[in-house]
Order: sequence, then C-alpha cells, then structure tokens
Amino acid sequence: MDVSGWVWGLTIAGIVGLLAFDFVFHVRKAHVPTLREAAVWSALYVGIAVLFGVGVLIFGGMDAGSEYFAGYVTEKALSVDNLFVFLIIMASFRVPREDQQKVLLFGIVFALIARTGFIFLGAALINTFAWVFYLFGLILLLTAGNMLKPEGGEDSHKADNFIIRIAKKIFPATDHYDGDKLFTIDDGKRVMTPMLLVMVAIGGTDILFALDSIPAIFGLTQNVFIVFTATAFSLLGLRQLYFLIDGLLDRLIYLAYGLAAILAFIGVKLILHALHENNVPFINDGEPVPVAEISTSLSLSVIIGVLVVTVAASLFSRKGRAQTAINNARRHATAYLDSEYTRDAAERERIFGKLLDERDQILALGPKYRQMVRDEPALMELLDRAAAKHDEAVDRGQAEPFTRKGLTS
Repeated sequence: MDVSGWVWGLTIAGIVGLLAFDFVFHVRKAHVPTLREAAVWSALYVGIAVLFGVGVLIFGGMDAGSEYFAGYVTEKALSVDNLFVFLIIMASFRVPREDQQKVLLFGIVFALIARTGFIFLGAALINTFAWVFYLFGLILLLTAGNMLKPEGGEDSHKADNFIIRIAKKIFPATDHYDGDKLFTIDDGKRVMTPMLLVMVAIGGTDILFALDSIPAIFGLTQNVFIVFTATAFSLLGLRQLYFLIDGLLDRLIYLAYGLAAILAFIGVKLILHALHENNVPFINDGEPVPVAEISTSLSLSVIIGVLVVTVAASLFSRKGRAQTAINNARRHATAYLDSEYTRDAAERERIFGKLLDERDQILALGPKYRQMVRDEPALMELLDRAAAKHDEAVDRGQAEPFTRKGLTS
C-alpha cells in the first residue's frame, strides 16, 4: 500500500491534534476522571482507531486492513500490559490521584516519540539487512519466555533505576509534591519534585517496552505507515483506559500468558518469513528455505482468540477475583493512609468505600480466600490502620460514617 506525503501529513496532524485536545480539555486542570468520563473517552478513541482501520481497508485493500487490525490489537494488548508497570511506578512515587493523568499523558507522548524512532530504524534495518527478521524473531521468543517467569513481587518493579539515581545526584530533589509542578522552591533552593522523577521513570520504561512492541508489529506487517498508525492509535486513549480498568488490572492474572503466547507466535512467524526470504550464507547456502508462511488473517484470528481466552479465564477465575481484591485493598489502604495522596475529601471517601467493597468481595469468596488475607500480617496491620484512621476522621466530622463494620472483622 503506497501512501502519499499529504496522507502522512494529515495523519500526523490528526494524532498531534488529539494529544493537544487531551491536554487542553482534560489534563491541564488536575482532577480524577469519573468512571463515566473514562468509559466515554476510551470508547471514542477505540472508535476513531476502528474507523481509521475501515479507511485502510477501503483504500488499501483487504491485506492492508487485516495487517492494521492485527497490529492494532497486538499493540493495544501490549499497552494494557504496560499499564501494570505504570501502576506500580506511580504507587512507588506516591503520585497524587488527581495528578496521575498528566504523568500518563507524558508517558504516552514519550512512548509515541520513542516508538516512532524505533519504527523508522527498524524499517531501515529490514530494507538493508534481511537477517534482521531472525533477530526480531529471537527477541520476541526471548521476551515471551521472560513473561512466563514469576515476578519477584512489587519490589521487582520499584522505580529506582539508574537514570533516576543519576538525576537525583545531579539535581537536588524533594520528597514532596507541589501540585503538578516539576520544580519547586525548598529552603530557598530550586529543586526537582517527584513529579519530574516519575516522568523520567515512565519515559525510561517506555523505551524498554518498545524493544518488544516494535518487533511484534513488524512481524505482522512491514508497511511503515500501518506500523506507525497502529502503534499510535493503540497509545491514544491509554490514559482514559488506565482509569477505566484501574480496578481490573490485577484481575487479569492470565494476561501475561496470553501475551507470551502471542509474542512467541509472532516470533515463529518472523523466523519462518526470514527463512522464506533467506540470504544468510551459513543457512541453506544463502538460498531461501521452502517453508510455509503464516497469513495475516490467521495471525489476526490467533491474536484475538488467545486474548479472548486469557481475559475470560482471568475474569471468571475465583483465585483471580481474590488476588485482585487483596492487591487493590493493599493499594487503597496505602493510598488512604497517605495524607499527600489526594487533597479531595470526596476522593478519600471513594478510596475507603472501595476498601470496604474489596473486604466484602474477599468475605464472599469463602474461608479459603479469607485465609489468603490472614496469611499476610503486614496487610492485616495496614487494613486495621486504615479503619482506625477513618474512625478518627468520622469523630472529627471530616468523613461520613459507614454502616458496615471494620475491615478485618
């Protein structure tokens, strides 16, 4: 599919316009988006991506349309997986809830810039060196294997990487936020706020995400325009999606397995394509190897099928529901106890209400899953402290009393 310069120009202008609109009308004024706001705008961005795909299908043909949708679905799924890490980074930096939108939008813009650079670099390598398909395939197979390894808990994702440590040494930093400012005055000195550091952390992780994201989509199409637009539209709306599925992120306990299967599948597809186009001297004397190639339509079917199965298995799993409630209870209790997490009294009440809901979910699942909470004394102590703090707020008239009793009863 050949794309003229003016189509490229209009597409880029449209994407930049959507990002600018997002900032001016949603992010510039710090606030916590409601569930309805997040749902409406998430649906709108998905609708824009689908309409664009229909345009590719009409003007580019069935193959181009299938490649776009396969790339979009894959990149969207990988983006959702990235939200897990964003969630942990922001919890590590104690980013106030109302300021999280700004951090996420920065992450999206940085990811788009970084991945655009990787896209053009990848395209140049593919056009120059046919063996790059072998490299991309190997990267995806290794990434798939790493996704199956058990994580070392939340500590394994702590946002304290090399770049941040260097930044702290070069520029003095404060531990306290000053609204959404990147710099503030502390004891008469200009210092960084954690807001700048969390943006550095998310920007750094975006570069790492691109290392598996870009080879994955090049495994589905080598058309640079389709690669760029599928990647860009998968990132647009990610901010709204974060607030929409915030409470469900931990619920997707089998998503990593599904993504590992998809990346492994695309890795095999890339290696088969590399063998079909082979010119590496030590493989078959530099001659193409007669192997079957995987069609784009089959790729799209496999990708959607794997995602449907793993998401459905996660949502219907009792263990998944229990683990989600426990993880969210831990996060909400920590946020409620942190006086700097939010300045909005209604938001604090919402957090405590969520905490009670999660308590009820665990109780409803039965003795086996209640024992999962009792086996974590640190979590029990955290929940007790949150309940005591809320009781104090009620006594001072700063919170509404709840009709339900203590969290750990």
